[in-house]
Amino acid sequence: MDVYARPANNSALKEKPADSKDENEILPPDHLNGVKMEMDGHLNKEFHQEVFLGKEMEEFEEDSEPRKNRKKLMVIFSKVDINNDKKIGAKEMQRWIMEKTDEHFQEAVEENKMHFRAVDPDGDGHVSWDEYKIKFLASKGFNEKEIAEKIRNNEELKIDEETQEVLDNLKDRWYQADNPPPDLLLNEEEFLSFLHPEHSRGMLKFMVKEIIRDLDQDGDKKLTLSEFISLPVGTVENQQAQDIDDDWVKDRKKEFEEVIDANHDGIVTMEELEEYMDPMNEYNALNEAKQMIAVADENQNHHLELEEILKYSEYFTGSKLMDYARNVHEEF
Repeated sequence: MDVYARPANNSALKEKPADSKDENEILPPDHLNGVKMEMDGHLNKEFHQEVFLGKEMEEFEEDSEPRKNRKKLMVIFSKVDINNDKKIGAKEMQRWIMEKTDEHFQEAVEENKMHFRAVDPDGDGHVSWDEYKIKFLASKGFNEKEIAEKIRNNEELKIDEETQEVLDNLKDRWYQADNPPPDLLLNEEEFLSFLHPEHSRGMLKFMVKEIIRDLDQDGDKKLTLSEFISLPVGTVENQQAQDIDDDWVKDRKKEFEEVIDANHDGIVTMEELEEYMDPMNEYNALNEAKQMIAVADENQNHHLELEEILKYSEYFTGSKLMDYARNVHEEF
């Protein structure tokens, strides 16, 4: 099995390990809100909901009362419909997507302030690689004082292979986030790039290189369709897992051919993947707006009416609104 092959059975799932709070504060997140692709190269299954709901995502819980969610969705509809013509066009949806994406970014900025303080206890406004390394290893259960002393004295650290591999990857990322001239000290803005590469052009390039490296089987630094959808052999354990894999391949094939491969030549370059993953790309936002409208546009007028959004609520919010039609007119 290729060392960089994609996991077959977990591609449609996004369960996160129950890491400690300390580790979550200083490790780059596995999932980036409002970005089409995960750090490991999987498609972001919640992307549509993230760019439609913004920071209100958590309010649309599966077990939330449908009537309340319906009212919330009606309020959102009225906000997107800025010309008040009772329908949403592509430009209106594009503006909304950009606004919600910016919400995720501002949320990351605020969280970063807290995370930066956690790794900058002396408050000098800079964090060295060694300071970060000590905090990271402490979050993994190592004795912080002992680790700090060994690093200060240039003594060898006895670290297991898996932890060392994570450290090596983090150090590569640290170097990339360190703006010229490189000093291995990150300020708050650079630390934000380290945790959230999606909003730094240089770090976005690094992220794309990492994804292509993991998927690229022939070393040409480009992706073919077969490379993009390939699965490791022999990891399908049962029919349910096979169904997940089939859906995964189908989704990735569609995304590759219709969206990522911009010039439709059957090859995805680093530049194409970078444009695809840039959350603040206005052209991408317009395309996404058109796609979202097409999903629910039953009367084919290239706009969304309230009834259509309510009927396809699961696509937009992740939550089903039962009996949506019965109350739509009396509530709106």
